[in-house]
Amino acid sequence: MTARLAGVLWDMDGTLLDSEKLWDIGVRDLAREHGHEMTDELRHALIGASGPNALRLLFDGLGIEPTVAAVRSAGEFLEARVTELMTGPIPWRPGAKDALGLVRAAGLATALVTNTKRSLTEFGLDTLDRAFFDHSVCGDEVAHGKPAPDIYLRAAELLGLDPRDCVAVEDSPTGASAAQAAGCAVIVVPCEIPVPDAPGRVFRDSLIGLTVADLEDALRVQG
Repeated sequence: MTARLAGVLWDMDGTLLDSEKLWDIGVRDLAREHGHEMTDELRHALIGASGPNALRLLFDGLGIEPTVAAVRSAGEFLEARVTELMTGPIPWRPGAKDALGLVRAAGLATALVTNTKRSLTEFGLDTLDRAFFDHSVCGDEVAHGKPAPDIYLRAAELLGLDPRDCVAVEDSPTGASAAQAAGCAVIVVPCEIPVPDAPGRVFRDSLIGLTVADLEDALRVQG
């Protein structure tokens, strides 16, 4: 059966909002709390990771023993710091607001699908406008965050759709892998780091000028 475009699943950080730069400040401040300066290589490895995976990568990369107390303290520090940074309007990525409006006007089902935990995602939704989304799914609401497919499978389930009838819009290797593992078509709009080319991935420089035909074409490429 040929897939039909029924829904669009949007990543948040780096895709709709230019918020990866806020996370950059937060994780670098966390590294300094432990007496380290984070390398760009380690920072790039964290982009798109779920909270638990990001902390594991950070502790490994800095050579810090990941005791239960240390990981809990780091998570609390990072949430508090990013909360400070995300309070107030967050810059949009180019073309993102128009793209959300286009999809809404076309009558397609929509969900926000982010590895960011719910408490922080709510700040993003304050900027984005919840009216653009039928549902939202966060990294702390599934068993495994991206790159596992759980979060995309849950979003499709909430929308009552087959993932194969959905296009995911992502900016990171982690997110693109998660969407494809769930069976979604993927449009990749890289932000902070390059995303490797792979079969079934459609690349754009930005969301400026996105059309429904572009979304349908992504489904055909997914095959």
